Amino acid sequence: MANRLIVTGGAGFIGSAVVRNIIRNTPDTVCVVDKLTYAGNLESLSEVSGDPRYRFERADICDRAALDRIFADFRPTHVMHLAAESHVDRSIDGPGEFIQTNIVGTYTMLEAARKFFNTLDDAGKAAFRFHHISTDEVYGDLEGPGDFFRETTPYAPSSPYSASKASSDHLVRAWKRTFGLPTLVTNCSNNYGPYHFPEKLIPLVILHALDGKELPIYGEGLQIRDWLYVEDHARALYLVATRGVPGETYNIGGHNEKKNIEVVRKICALLDELRPRADGRSYAEQIVHVKDRPGHDLRYAIDADKIARELGWKPQESFESGIRKTVEWYLAHRDDWCAHVLSGEYKMERLGTGD
Repeated sequence: MANRLIVTGGAGFIGSAVVRNIIRNTPDTVCVVDKLTYAGNLESLSEVSGDPRYRFERADICDRAALDRIFADFRPTHVMHLAAESHVDRSIDGPGEFIQTNIVGTYTMLEAARKFFNTLDDAGKAAFRFHHISTDEVYGDLEGPGDFFRETTPYAPSSPYSASKASSDHLVRAWKRTFGLPTLVTNCSNNYGPYHFPEKLIPLVILHALDGKELPIYGEGLQIRDWLYVEDHARALYLVATRGVPGETYNIGGHNEKKNIEVVRKICALLDELRPRADGRSYAEQIVHVKDRPGHDLRYAIDADKIARELGWKPQESFESGIRKTVEWYLAHRDDWCAHVLSGEYKMERLGTGD
């Protein structure tokens, strides 16, 4: 039987990739629940929005009445909870929104799911899953070059963002133990790929480079991240939601550790090849180093052996193939999706969805 999945934050970067993957590759029906904050963009779902198995509900995950209505009406078999505030710099400037969305919002989702779960018969309860999508940033950072984040790594969040996500992870696990809600948690490494909001490193560098702007790098750019192509992540998330074991945690990584400065230089090299500057000089000349942000973690790296061993997932994209696809996508969509985001035009799509 086909599944019925609620995907919160489904108009965001990772959420929209999840929805596109489900509609393209499965017989399942999806209900996207998204508040459409600055990072929510319905253009990222235009490819699937005409499919009869796609449904959109504009709602705040902190609005319990709206959630109760959606659960009762849609009657999901699975919940994939991605809605979150996720930008570290924004969390430093204004942590309150992160506490509200990531902690209170997750609590509200859990309670709405629990109420619905308790209305199900035994077969419905056996099938139901609540999948909470989190981040590797809850673990803090790593000291030695041979260390990796594992599902058993103690939490040590460094920023208001990662602390709020750590709190939400704990809530999800508590609702499993205390109330018997069948929950799963995944913690992922840094995502990149098409439809990424341009405040994040990779799309910011691509678009700034093309516009002739400076390419700001925190400190010396020696921070190391494990990069995961977003469509690989979307496949992993669906596997966990539909085949994962309730109560378990699965780490999802790309097996691609890179220093930030290496990532930026790679993007510059690809742009030099694919869209050379008119003056013949390298985009790398636009790199500038700026003061590091407070509490900046030095290294993240995921041990993804468990999901490979138990669910058979491995990333299909190397960093080389994934970053080329990403740069090519931004070049192809600079005048439509990117231009609409940078101008704010994409927000016009919110008219008629509840404003």
